[in-house]
Amino acid sequence: MNLFDSLENNNKQIPLAELMRPKTLEDYLGQSSVINPNSPFYKLLLAKRLFSFILWGPPGCGKTTLARLVAKYHNANFVELSAVNSGVKEIKETAQNAKEKLREGLKTIVFIDEIHRFSKTQQDALLPYIESGLFYFMGSTTENPSFHTVPALISRAQVIILNKIDKNSLEKIALKGLDYLSKNYEEKTIEKDALDTIIELSRGDARYCLNAIENTFFASDKAIDKKTVEELLQKTGTRYSIDSHYDYASAFQKSLRGSDANAAIYYLAKMLISGEDPRFIARRLIVVASEDVGNTDFRALLIAEAALRAVEHLGMPEARITLAQAVEFVARAKKSNRAIKAIDTAISDIKSGLDFLPPKHLRDAHYKDASKYGFGNDYVYTHDNPDYIQQFMPDEIKNKKYFDI
Repeated sequence: MNLFDSLENNNKQIPLAELMRPKTLEDYLGQSSVINPNSPFYKLLLAKRLFSFILWGPPGCGKTTLARLVAKYHNANFVELSAVNSGVKEIKETAQNAKEKLREGLKTIVFIDEIHRFSKTQQDALLPYIESGLFYFMGSTTENPSFHTVPALISRAQVIILNKIDKNSLEKIALKGLDYLSKNYEEKTIEKDALDTIIELSRGDARYCLNAIENTFFASDKAIDKKTVEELLQKTGTRYSIDSHYDYASAFQKSLRGSDANAAIYYLAKMLISGEDPRFIARRLIVVASEDVGNTDFRALLIAEAALRAVEHLGMPEARITLAQAVEFVARAKKSNRAIKAIDTAISDIKSGLDFLPPKHLRDAHYKDASKYGFGNDYVYTHDNPDYIQQFMPDEIKNKKYFDI
């Protein structure tokens, strides 16, 4: 280490989120579906069986941390590459290094962050080394691997789904971070409503949560209050990717078919504030009006078509009202002036933190790997079983009502 490296390290301010990374699997919170005695993943881990896998989950859910803990548990040589600044050259160099480590009796794990950013050629470059057992591959991605990863790589790596961190785990993480800061700087507390606000705005992102604790800690006197939190933190944007487009369109259409106007208005709000083309939404309405309402109430098709014309002539944001009106009519086969109130309430809810994925059984299931992820499983086609009570709203707000009836 030279003088400049020493000065750089002395001046480096390590974020709280990095300092608070779990050091053991016992400290790893928020992914009980994966880290529990009954999960196949955990059983393989305890059996000391290394295998290649891709961790798929939203930002801040612990993908990188879990990969590091697995490597630590196996006492393996852990090499981190970023898809942003690495390529075929770095993969070949890593493979050569892994060969030398094998001679020393040490296995190598190659972790590639944001694997979805790797091109097809770069992903293909991994295959011979994984196939030969020269190194084990672990990747992380926020995008659906079925859309963003070459099939040959998926066939060699198990896809592990990680979820948003639940609120109870986020609270524990936040309080651990606050305790660390209090011990190393000065004693401070946090008011309950301030903590609740941070948890809501974090939307299951542990990194955001710890960054919020750190920033509000140094911006407060003796206690972190809600006013400081609201003034300092920027509201997070809603996430909407290519696969989200199909998941929400699927949930939207199935909610209309199932006559759940509350769920349909929620997914409409989600698509609108995420930048979905309102003409696409109107066309989905026309399909449902014709396919699922038909001549039982021919007005549904007329209203859906009118909504499409309104979108084309009015544009956004005014067209959101007409779309909301058509959604309610198609779902319930009757008009109501509650549409504008419902859509504005739903948009307000999502912007304030009530931003949730649809239940798995409503997500898009048209691609071959969907059932493996649990998407579309247990969905009941409404026409086949009209009396079946089915949940259309997200689990976290399943009792939320945007319409009175």
